[in-house]
Amino acid sequence: MSYLLPTYGKFPLTVVRGEGSRVWDDGGKEYLDFCAGIATCSIGHCHPALTQAISDQANTLMHCSNLYHVPQQEKLASLLVEDVVKTPGKVFFSNSGAEANDGMIKTARKFGHAKPASNGDARYEVITFSMSFHGRTLGSMAATAQKKIQVGFDPMLPGFKYVPFNDIDALSAAISDSTAGIMLEPIQGEGGVNEATPEFLQHIASLCKEHDLLLMLDEIQCGMGRTGTLNGWQSICPDLQPDTISWAKGMGGGFPIGAFFVSDRAINHDGTELSSLMDAGSHGSTYGGNPLACAAALGVLNTIIDNKLCENVSCQSKRIQDEITSWQHSTINNIRGKGLLLGIGLNSDALNPPEGTTPALLLCLELMENGLLTVPAGPDTLRLLPPLNVSDSEIDEAMKILKNTLDSLSKI
Repeated sequence: MSYLLPTYGKFPLTVVRGEGSRVWDDGGKEYLDFCAGIATCSIGHCHPALTQAISDQANTLMHCSNLYHVPQQEKLASLLVEDVVKTPGKVFFSNSGAEANDGMIKTARKFGHAKPASNGDARYEVITFSMSFHGRTLGSMAATAQKKIQVGFDPMLPGFKYVPFNDIDALSAAISDSTAGIMLEPIQGEGGVNEATPEFLQHIASLCKEHDLLLMLDEIQCGMGRTGTLNGWQSICPDLQPDTISWAKGMGGGFPIGAFFVSDRAINHDGTELSSLMDAGSHGSTYGGNPLACAAALGVLNTIIDNKLCENVSCQSKRIQDEITSWQHSTINNIRGKGLLLGIGLNSDALNPPEGTTPALLLCLELMENGLLTVPAGPDTLRLLPPLNVSDSEIDEAMKILKNTLDSLSKI
């Protein structure tokens, strides 16, 4: 009997220990972890830089109210603005990605009040895209253009319009006098590892300038070096200049933290900065940005930057894609994504999963049995999300397990 709410469809595995790219279950069996907490354990399990940062801070000060100055917040915010985004702006710290996205949505609402429609009505609408995933709070769930996660929670928070991903004409037609911003993942993770095209991102940027809209990027899964660049959008459209950005997952390396960035750009002739709209009392969090979480994130980000892990991500991504492509395997339709956010499109006919099981779930279960942990991205896509510092030998080992497992499952 479990006293937990049954909100997760759990795999039959109990993980009790981790080190680097490997974890062990309660029976002592060892696994290569290419799920990494769903793109969260960015520098692997129990990395010394992270564990030492947490230990040192835990022995000094774990929490204090955000009514006081928190030096670790200032240091982390400076690192994010100066070295990650490299654009003047301000940062708010939360505990999760869903909270960070809620903060971005609130920023768009504030902007819509400060810059109303021509008739004087506040703009409030945010355009998002099919197969997106932005979280499971009421706000971020309403922003997510997937009916399956909204079932049973109606009515949704109003103010969102859904448009097909990468459809330039549909996006242009969706803009109305009520639109305040356009929000998207540069690479959709949960929705199937779908990349925005460079042309689509450039068109969004043009529309935002033309209609005075906020360009809102959800980098929760694709950010923090995951794509081989510090920012996910840079792997597709390097010159993009977002107004707001959300982060979580890999920023804390497994320690809970989220954040959103708001640009300092002027929004009117008086020089009012966009970031100034989120003023005292407009947003808050009891735990967000506590000293312990910020110390952990500093340990992670400094490791990613100082150890040049983006270079390793690009190298290992090429090795994975070249190897899988060389197989020309009947079970694989394509491989998508950037860096170490990769999706393997699966051929359902070749895998022939039993009724009630998707191809991706079938493959994940078989890989787990064979010592490799992965995660689905929809019914027909297997996601590979190893730590950013994964080694050559670990990639080789994972590819061997993957091919042998596909060979054993192949029906064609």
